[in-house]
Amino acid sequence: MSQPSQAPKTIGVVSNPMSGKDIRRLAARASTTTREIKRDQITRAVIGAAAAGAERVLVFEDPYLISDSAVEHLGVAMEVEVLHAEVRGEERDTVLATERLREAGCAALLVLGGDGTNRIVAKTWPDAVLMPLSTGTNNVFPSVAEATAAGAALGLVASGRLPLEDAARRSKVVHLSIEGEEPDLALIDAVLLVDDFVGNRLHLDPSRMRHIVLSRAEPTAVGPSSIGGLVRPTSPDEDLGVEVELSGPGGGGRPLLAPVSAGLYGQAFVSNARRLELGEAVELSGPGILALDGDRARKLADGQDAHAHVARDGPWVIDIDVALRRAADRALFFDREAWHDSLNGFWTR
Repeated sequence: MSQPSQAPKTIGVVSNPMSGKDIRRLAARASTTTREIKRDQITRAVIGAAAAGAERVLVFEDPYLISDSAVEHLGVAMEVEVLHAEVRGEERDTVLATERLREAGCAALLVLGGDGTNRIVAKTWPDAVLMPLSTGTNNVFPSVAEATAAGAALGLVASGRLPLEDAARRSKVVHLSIEGEEPDLALIDAVLLVDDFVGNRLHLDPSRMRHIVLSRAEPTAVGPSSIGGLVRPTSPDEDLGVEVELSGPGGGGRPLLAPVSAGLYGQAFVSNARRLELGEAVELSGPGILALDGDRARKLADGQDAHAHVARDGPWVIDIDVALRRAADRALFFDREAWHDSLNGFWTR
């Protein structure tokens, strides 16, 4: 595998201010992620990255002062640049932010959001190096981790002190070719729904699911990945995908009680489930709606076909535990220069 082109020691921050706040969380039993929590996560991650060797961070100003306020008064030996971008509260915001950070030569990105936010980043920059932190609605792809440690892992890779191949792996993704239209992808799950519509912001109703293609099937997740995970568990490290075929109620499928969102269970009616080899194509036939990583994204007309397959050619994802264990083995935090932390009045590095 070839390593993506990098500008040494520079990290970028992509933070979706609306992640973790949509109606799917309100309609389930999920807590929301406040702007203050996101701000503090960015602060801790950037400090961790500086401690590990990153020397420059690029963030975007936003109307909620999340990222730009997060890097004020850090007191660490790190160059901070705040970029301007017009924010409209749309998917395009994440696209533009990712494009700007790629053009600026960032070696790796901190991404705060859920599966949907990370999907947009991956579509925009397919071979990006990511440290995804969970702040979204569907959170199978990003890590639920302490931001300080996540930032340290990010900084080790971005600084080049830890080779990319020693700390990260390319992720699996679901590729979709759609008859007569532009292709698309999902990081975790592509779901064919009936009797639904593009733009519906409620959680996916499992009784309307007819086909699922998964890059991973996690029994500990919520959402479509859990349906595959409770039938054919498949980890991110396995070079396999999962296909689940479903019927509606009374259609002959075996009812499976699965967590469709946080604290919310529903019945999926499973007709068949199997593991897929990488590259093995699955046909999805309209009419229906394609939901990609939880978002109803594309409409299939009656008789229109799409083909899905799983491949390991998605973005590089840093493994926090692997990165920091290898840093420990190589004594990478010994003999580091210290700085004075004015918040607590002691030396922290």
